[in-house]
Amino acid sequence: MDWLQVVVLSIVQGLTEFLPISSSAHLILVPALTDWGDQGLAFDVALHIGSLAAVVLYFRQELVRMALSWGGSLAGRGADPDARLAWWVVLATIPVCLVGLAFHDPIAEGMRSPLIIAFGLIAFGLLLAYADLRQRGSRDEYQLTLRDALLIGLAQALALIPGTSRSGITITAALLLGMSREGAARFSFLMSIPVIVLAGGMEVSGLIRDATQVDWFTLTVGALLSGISAYLCIHYFLAFIKRVGMQPFVIYRLLLGIWLLWLFW
Repeated sequence: MDWLQVVVLSIVQGLTEFLPISSSAHLILVPALTDWGDQGLAFDVALHIGSLAAVVLYFRQELVRMALSWGGSLAGRGADPDARLAWWVVLATIPVCLVGLAFHDPIAEGMRSPLIIAFGLIAFGLLLAYADLRQRGSRDEYQLTLRDALLIGLAQALALIPGTSRSGITITAALLLGMSREGAARFSFLMSIPVIVLAGGMEVSGLIRDATQVDWFTLTVGALLSGISAYLCIHYFLAFIKRVGMQPFVIYRLLLGIWLLWLFW
């Protein structure tokens, strides 16, 4: 890869992992719309590590409290709000794991076309618009119930369809269940941690099987750029949606989807 490709793909991954505009769609589209070759599995792993480091660093205080309380609940000391939130994150991850294991190959091989991405961007963008414009609730991530966590987890499984957006569909589901914008986004970001770990683990296993030589300097730069852009994205996204809402992202999704239909129909 040349350095322009490294920089663009790293920043695209860092931003779109957490914005409700579909990271998988953009990482498929960028090479499809340029003459760049495939960036390789090792680089994908590095980008995921950068995004993971960013969300863990941003929520480090909450994660420490959740881990300690969750451990206490396993030891029989009861479940306080932090322990329950940790359990909800774990339970919300189960549906996407089951669907991913069952349908990973058909999705990876048969659903990566620009037209499917376009329909996913438009359809789920309109659903996000409806969820954001309707009367919203005020609950935050600590006020979720078991039912809420499972329903948001089921919605997250739809993100395996390119163009859906993992953050977009989970925020949509959370808004429809009566959460505030900030609460929905924060829970979505916390849910991303086990998903990124599991997805990265699958890629690492593939990398080990390939046993290819890697360029560690390029991977390090990619991880750093992805991590920095992801951290800034989380910080400013939470402030932005509190003031403005989700509609600018909806408009972007619709315009991108229509443009893809025009290009590839």
